[in-house]
Amino acid sequence: MLATRIRRWKSVALVTSAVMVGLAAPALTATPAAATTTAYDATYYKNAVGKTGSSLKSSLHTIITPQTKLSYSAVWNALKVTDQDPNNSNNVILLYSGVSRSKSLNGGDVGDWNREHTWAKSHGDFGEVTGPGTDLHHLRPADVQANSIRGNKDFDNGGSSVTNGGGSLTDSDSFEPRDADKGDVARMILYMAVRYDGGDGFADLEPNESVSNGSNPYMGRLSVLKQWNVEDPPSAFEEKRNQAIYDTYQHNRNPFIDHPEWVEAIW
Repeated sequence: MLATRIRRWKSVALVTSAVMVGLAAPALTATPAAATTTAYDATYYKNAVGKTGSSLKSSLHTIITPQTKLSYSAVWNALKVTDQDPNNSNNVILLYSGVSRSKSLNGGDVGDWNREHTWAKSHGDFGEVTGPGTDLHHLRPADVQANSIRGNKDFDNGGSSVTNGGGSLTDSDSFEPRDADKGDVARMILYMAVRYDGGDGFADLEPNESVSNGSNPYMGRLSVLKQWNVEDPPSAFEEKRNQAIYDTYQHNRNPFIDHPEWVEAIW
């Protein structure tokens, strides 16, 4: 069963006050995500609820680190389940484009879909090794051409249209997913930053403000990722995916899908 989500919307008093004094200008920054509660707060997240900053990040790392790890070849079949098209069980939904494509078209040719590492595997040099290289919480099916165009670029706003990208954009040093995937990408990137902190022989992955991180274990642009997290809140598809990974495969969760407001609480 998907975690029960109850949004506690912040008081409208400030909004009402702003209107009364004639503040009609649009906000310059995105409004933080509203607080949520889930069915896992009293169990899975019990040691994290109520914390902020580095304390929250550390608690979440401890919570989500125990997981069942998949081989890279096993990821193919897992993605056929986690990313199944809810309207066509023979297909998967592709990241970046939103296209529904046959599960059988997994491969490396034009027209196929392959395994996209949203946290580019060169950023920290973890490749396809079991662990960060095979973590389903940041691996998604994507069109081969769109995946290639994204390459290992950091994430930011702006650029020109991406082939088979469904409205995604790219420039020389960054990639902007289509609007419907922006929050998904942000929450996947920030999951990786919490899960992989330098232990297990892997690099300490961290978000930053750069879009020229190269092989360094960083991913930008944090301020933009935070904005995307707010502008594109978790969808039913994303929540169902999180649940499938937890129930069937890794047995850990992406906390930012359950609690998107924790992004702002940490960063």
